Amino acid sequence: MDLGEFDRSSNIVSLFLKRADALGERAMLQAKRDGEWQAISWAEAARRVCLMASALRRLGIEDGERVLIVSENRPEWCLADLAIMAAGGVTVPTYTTNTKRDHIHILEDSGACAAIVSNAKLGATLLPAILQTDCCRHVIGIEAMPAMQQGVVELHDWNALLEGDPVAARAEVEARLVSASRDDLACVIYTSGTGGAPRGVRQHHGMLLSNVAGAAQIILDDFHLDACETFLSFLPLSHAYEHTGGQMLPIGLGGQIYYAEGLEKLAGNIEEVSPTIMVVVPRLFEVLRTRIMKQVEKQGKVPSWMMHQAIALASRRAAGNRRISDFALDALLERTLRPKIRARFGGRMKALVSGGAPLNPEIGTFFDAMGLTLLQGYGQTESGPIISVNRPRAGIKMDTVGPPVRGAEVVIAEDGEVLVRGELVMSGYWRNPAASRAALIDGWLHTGDIGHIDARGRICITDRKKDMIVNDKGDNVSPQKVESMLTLQPEIGQAMVAGDKRPYVVGLIVPDAEWMQEWARENGAEPALATLAELPAFRTAVRDAIDRVNADLSVIEKVRQFTFADEPFAIENEEMTPSLKIRRHKLRERYGERLDGLYRS
Repeated sequence: MDLGEFDRSSNIVSLFLKRADALGERAMLQAKRDGEWQAISWAEAARRVCLMASALRRLGIEDGERVLIVSENRPEWCLADLAIMAAGGVTVPTYTTNTKRDHIHILEDSGACAAIVSNAKLGATLLPAILQTDCCRHVIGIEAMPAMQQGVVELHDWNALLEGDPVAARAEVEARLVSASRDDLACVIYTSGTGGAPRGVRQHHGMLLSNVAGAAQIILDDFHLDACETFLSFLPLSHAYEHTGGQMLPIGLGGQIYYAEGLEKLAGNIEEVSPTIMVVVPRLFEVLRTRIMKQVEKQGKVPSWMMHQAIALASRRAAGNRRISDFALDALLERTLRPKIRARFGGRMKALVSGGAPLNPEIGTFFDAMGLTLLQGYGQTESGPIISVNRPRAGIKMDTVGPPVRGAEVVIAEDGEVLVRGELVMSGYWRNPAASRAALIDGWLHTGDIGHIDARGRICITDRKKDMIVNDKGDNVSPQKVESMLTLQPEIGQAMVAGDKRPYVVGLIVPDAEWMQEWARENGAEPALATLAELPAFRTAVRDAIDRVNADLSVIEKVRQFTFADEPFAIENEEMTPSLKIRRHKLRERYGERLDGLYRS
């Protein structure tokens, strides 16, 4: 593969059509229908993209106009995205978890003139929002939508719009692409809003192509490139990480994309599909680690002993303290434990790539111990989003996020902030010049992250500039580090720590649901958090878990007091983003008084 091809491409759609012409009837998109995987070929995908682009133009959508996509991950998501761009429009992805209020904000802010929605359930939230705004003229339902009186908004059927002359539709698209530029706007992706209302990030075609080239180089240099790389799409495509890493990268590589059926069927889908690359957020790795450990421990003493030996070996290797006996142990694990773990991941996995939030090094060490390559990446929606990725060639170090990708220039400011420059950087926020000026200074993206670059050129992120806890003595504490360590304990499912301008750190704890059920059963108690939280023995069990973490923390980082949350942090209660990061401002609004009370006890 010639990486220069990405540099020469003027836009994503041209690259896609080139791949489609070369790969023809090879499978591109696969989804489960009636219990069976059903494929859409590259040629058929190109046909549908061009027909839909032609239909969008007939509806009156003009160059630069914005079109919403409200859909779960499925083949039509990819086809709609490419069709909008092929029509000269701009994609505006939105989360399926969005409330009516969320939709109103994005509709009004983006000025979207049309929306593509997958089903009636999602339409039930979207349509009332559209009727309260005055910009959206057309709604296209991928599946059957509820009857709606045609008025200001026209309702269209996805399949009906795919009728037409594919040859003429392709010619229309080709003619439009002649004047396309890498600087043209491809999509406006709204940030997931950990600190307030989401802002639209202007992503241009060159930004996406640069990111794809950077990721592709890592696969070419550090792994062998398969004739057909296989991706399993699980994270929301409305998130920049999945949009680039799980959709645009496979298009660039000429791979195929399978769409997972959801979290409850993810493990089975992985074994069925045998993906070669998968992009995942740290929270899912934490869940997978817990499940694997419990399954292995249930198999008996010998498998459990081998698992813990594997973890100890990986820890020594990471610290550069390998023993002579480790080589024999490594060989034993390669014949026994690791093949079974790899089989659960399909047996062909080259790399699991973690991004979207910081990964605890202990999680990375665990998967390394199990014989799986885990690469931690770093980036932001404002950078396409990939800035850097750990890679074997540079030496994988779990407390770093690797060296910058191709095309990314990274420096550290005097105050420790990470600054990024290159084509991968956004052209600014949509209709928000003040925020754009604050984020982009002299061509450099100010990430808001604090970090440093080690001797081998790998970036190490220590915290968010705005999230940093500064206690009443002026000491800095990284909340994400402490929270990550807390949630590795079997008793703790979620945690948020606080302590800004206070004498010490306190914690808000959500006990692990499975552990809580087991504790209640063993102690004859009602398995409800509200009841258990009042029991001294239950509090002591959680306190013991916190103290285990405190033993590895400095004096200023130790969690001195804690309280329980009323329920798990979730997307539904707006306490987590769709990419599973906690919304600190929401948690402070709800539990601020309770946390303040910990300083009076």
